[in-house]
Amino acid sequence: MEPKDISVITRREFIRRAACAAVGTAAMTSAIRDLRFMNAAVAQSNIGPNDYKALVCVFLQGGNDSNNLIIPTISSEYNNYAAIRTNVLAIPQSSILTLDGYTDPAGHTFGLHPACPELKQLFMEGKLATLFNTGTLVYPLTRTQYNTPGSIKPPQLFSHADQVTQWQTSIPDQPPTTGWGGRCADLLNSVQPGAPISLSVSLAGANTFEVGNIISQYNVSTSGAISLSGVSGARLAALTNILGLSYPNMQAQAYAGVGLHSIQSGGLLNTAITNTAGNAYWTNPFPNTVTNQVSGVKFSSSLAPQLQMIARLIEAGKRATANGGFGMKRQIFFCQVGGYDLHTGQTPGPGQTTIGAHANLFAELSQCLYAFQRAMEQFEPLYPGISKSVTAFTSSDFGRTFPSNGQGSDHGWGSHHLIVGGAVNGAKTYGKFPTLAVNGPDDTNTGRWIPTTAIDQYFATLATWFGVDAGNLATVFPNVGRFATNNLGFI
Repeated sequence: MEPKDISVITRREFIRRAACAAVGTAAMTSAIRDLRFMNAAVAQSNIGPNDYKALVCVFLQGGNDSNNLIIPTISSEYNNYAAIRTNVLAIPQSSILTLDGYTDPAGHTFGLHPACPELKQLFMEGKLATLFNTGTLVYPLTRTQYNTPGSIKPPQLFSHADQVTQWQTSIPDQPPTTGWGGRCADLLNSVQPGAPISLSVSLAGANTFEVGNIISQYNVSTSGAISLSGVSGARLAALTNILGLSYPNMQAQAYAGVGLHSIQSGGLLNTAITNTAGNAYWTNPFPNTVTNQVSGVKFSSSLAPQLQMIARLIEAGKRATANGGFGMKRQIFFCQVGGYDLHTGQTPGPGQTTIGAHANLFAELSQCLYAFQRAMEQFEPLYPGISKSVTAFTSSDFGRTFPSNGQGSDHGWGSHHLIVGGAVNGAKTYGKFPTLAVNGPDDTNTGRWIPTTAIDQYFATLATWFGVDAGNLATVFPNVGRFATNNLGFI
């Protein structure tokens, strides 16, 4: 659903009543915390009247083995990589897509998986940056500290469910009630009161990332707003009339208001995206059928239609209400693609490391992010500057072990990530690349990298660009002050 405003009372009155109810039914400290958050939201004032930005979270479900996404190319480092990954996982050096001419500040050079030529092109254009060895942390943690009894680590490391929650909330050391995207939406809601649709839109169903106190995520399918099955025409009109009646019971009125608002919002959304329907609209079509250029394998993409719908919603969001759009200032999107939990079948077998399930996932990710960036650039004549106003970024449960388990890789910790967009300080890598050694300085002891960059820092950098001012950053990321910097400079 959308912002929780009820048609018969003002938003301010609804918030006041909800807060009073919280005082009567929950801990006083919780209510005070929420009231402080509301006051912070009102104070947010650094966003201009024509300022539009969107964040797009691409979640790689299952735990991506980013050790094969970004590969060292200096001979000594590549030799360590190949020796430990063996011919079950190691990409042949001759197949790596080298990032030509780039050397990081520490003197390292890198390349990408051979199934990712589109990502290489975006990197060389300065529209893609990579962030090394990022993961959940409570405090900065060295290998020595990790192995010291009583050291503070994120709870339930290497657990899918727990690490997904921690990635999407950025609060690993306390029971979460909201996601960091939801907290951003709550904070920035005040800059566009009465928004026709929610700031938070999901193409992958309910998620923790977009859970907020004020703003609720709005679920949209790859075809548009989800309508009431079997209700149309005269029946829909009759239902709309019934929901629009005045009810003496406040609870009944609230339910009716939410139902009516949902119907109206769905209709508004589906009308607004009509002009971008069909693959023929796109100069660079989204690859609903992906071809892995390395193996020639073709397969249907679940990511392409999600990103295509997000692109359509961005166009409608940016378009003025007078022209049938939403006139939004901020939008947050969530999409997800599964299949990354590759304990087995990551590659077909020894000597076949450039093809198979993981290579196909990388081909999909590469082609879809490329098409999405090209879609943003296609909108430039209509909305100058929009390609620098939209940033997509990857998240995942965790990385995976550097050594193979014989058929794939096991649950890890720190991992490498991608940030794509016109505003990105691209053609660069950020963070510290791990020392590729089992039992080395960056390893727990089994080839699981101890993160050297916290997700708090990763996401705080994105949130700052998105418009969360310095005074409110700790409201969204309460632990970010524990780390050396809250801005990594990649955007």
